[in-house]
Amino acid sequence: MNKRGRLIIISAPSGTGKTTVIHRFLVKNPNMIHSVSCTTRPKRPNEIDGKDYHFISLTTFKEGITGNQFAEWAHVHDHYYGTPKESLDAWLREGKEVLLDVDVLGGTNLKKLYKDQAVSIFLLPPNNEELQRRFFNRGTDSEEQKEIRMKNALKELTYKDQYDYQVVNDVLEKACSDIEEILDAHARRL
Repeated sequence: MNKRGRLIIISAPSGTGKTTVIHRFLVKNPNMIHSVSCTTRPKRPNEIDGKDYHFISLTTFKEGITGNQFAEWAHVHDHYYGTPKESLDAWLREGKEVLLDVDVLGGTNLKKLYKDQAVSIFLLPPNNEELQRRFFNRGTDSEEQKEIRMKNALKELTYKDQYDYQVVNDVLEKACSDIEEILDAHARRL
């Protein structure tokens, strides 16, 4: 009998350090597949198409919605984001472990769709003051954009109880080891 595949869904409000945690986690777990989402937002200078996101046109994205090609999709921060369904289903059939980095709406929708084939983890900031400090020290957003992102982050924090587990990202290595412990315990129960 083949090993069952599993989706590992990680969501967090902007500014929580999710990208840093996921990159570090993937370095320690090189056999895990990192599902790359599609987006209609413009590529940033340091991003690589196919590695950070699949950057696609609005027309292509809407065709994907109509064709039921996304396991989940959302309109966030004036752009569309979505997870290609075909590759997720293939990886699960092959018994692969797949890490997904998605927003809170995508995370909750994926958990509903894949149920016990998914484990969902919500990454938390140490506290709201630290979250605000991180936003204002980023240097990549305008003051107005920082305020919008902070407001959105506080709203996204209300989703934390809809996730299977919560991990505080106060110390990077601890957050990564907490995620590994959760996944090990979860795998033993399957």
